Amino acid sequence: MIQQFINREKELKFLEKRYLSDKSELIVIYGRRRIGKTELILKFAKDKPHIYLLATEKPIKDNLKDLQNLMANYLQDELFKLAKIEDFEKLFKEFLKRKGKEKTIIIIDEFPILIERYKPIISIFQRIWDTLISNRKDIMLILCGSSVGMMETEVLGYKSPLYGRRTGQWKVEEIEFWYLNHFFPKYEFTELIKIYGVVGGIPGYLTRFDADKTLKENLIENVFSKGSYLYEEAEILLKQELREPANYFAILKAVSAGKRKFGEIVNETDLDKSMISKYLSVLQNLKIVERILPVMTSIKEKTRIKRGIYVISDKYLSFWFRFIFPYKSLLESGELGTFMKIFNKEFNNYLGEVFEDLCRKYFIKKLVKHPLKEIGKWWHKGEEIDIVGVGVSENLILIETKWSDISYREAIKILKNLEEKAKIFEKSKKYGIIAKKINNKEKIREKGYLAWDLTDIQPNKSYK
Repeated sequence: MIQQFINREKELKFLEKRYLSDKSELIVIYGRRRIGKTELILKFAKDKPHIYLLATEKPIKDNLKDLQNLMANYLQDELFKLAKIEDFEKLFKEFLKRKGKEKTIIIIDEFPILIERYKPIISIFQRIWDTLISNRKDIMLILCGSSVGMMETEVLGYKSPLYGRRTGQWKVEEIEFWYLNHFFPKYEFTELIKIYGVVGGIPGYLTRFDADKTLKENLIENVFSKGSYLYEEAEILLKQELREPANYFAILKAVSAGKRKFGEIVNETDLDKSMISKYLSVLQNLKIVERILPVMTSIKEKTRIKRGIYVISDKYLSFWFRFIFPYKSLLESGELGTFMKIFNKEFNNYLGEVFEDLCRKYFIKKLVKHPLKEIGKWWHKGEEIDIVGVGVSENLILIETKWSDISYREAIKILKNLEEKAKIFEKSKKYGIIAKKINNKEKIREKGYLAWDLTDIQPNKSYK
């Protein structure tokens, strides 16, 4: 079995610190589906006194009974299990009367399901915290949820009855790219980049792939086949988070097709501008879409909604809208061979975007030895530069990325073109290129340029 629990040291440290505090704790843990929240919480709670309830779609009274049974098991009290208890507040009150002095963790997983089944549950838990738990030192209450929007509004939002009660919160994010080789120890570095382009750093998706099979085999089995987990997951995820999924689908389809400016999205979807603004704001809050502005954009310009471009920042959704959503008819009719011809032709172009993003997010920090206070993309009047890094002394590093093997001559041509585009900048500049493979790198470096390829980024298999 592939190791599933990695790159969560900070999260565990945070939870351990809260557990060791000399006061009661109300911790909110949330993050998108399959990000590893439950695994994190259960690993933390292992070998500690704890009660874990996974809320379900059953009626609220059945969830209440499930929690009562779990508390009875914890207390080793069969009579408690048989007691007639009709609300959560009374249940907590009776449990707290009977428990010992040990610090106990009470975990309510998928708390948003309880909210959906019974909206007053938020106020009920507010009273439980205020009147029963807040003054005790022996309870750590953890509320966990996969619906990011609901957790941020109904639990953490300022209008929530629970607002201001939490003693800590943690949004669980994707694992970093550098840890993907723990899932696929036999894969070459280029294959890890491809995997990242398909599912990003979502542990629940990475573990769906078989490390002993090729990337193509994994894609056909887990993504391209009707009924497979990752074939359907995007629709399930979006329908869980969004109230009007059809309109969001239209926006994401437009962005995936290259309509990335605000006006282009409006024209492509035929939706009202105010609706587009609202939907894009929701997608940004959920970290599904990102609005990118040119590096060194002024604060005033950043506030203008129509400035910048929109990209799907969630790699799995980006891949799904690029390769699954537009070709569902082909895939569902069993035309895998026809689909694979299209996929093989387009996938490399898509990987160029993935590689550029990885270079900005991870690789440039590894390659450049001095600190950069801002790293991003730049464009102006038809010209663009893949990466601009701004140093602390305002000097610039300007980089072009290429997901291909390039010759010395090609590299020099790219760098000369980069110098032309960069004439608009009056600051001190350094030029460079990052590619899959560069011939005669040393010769390029002798000319004063920066030149890196995958051998510089991943010098050996044990990079993490």
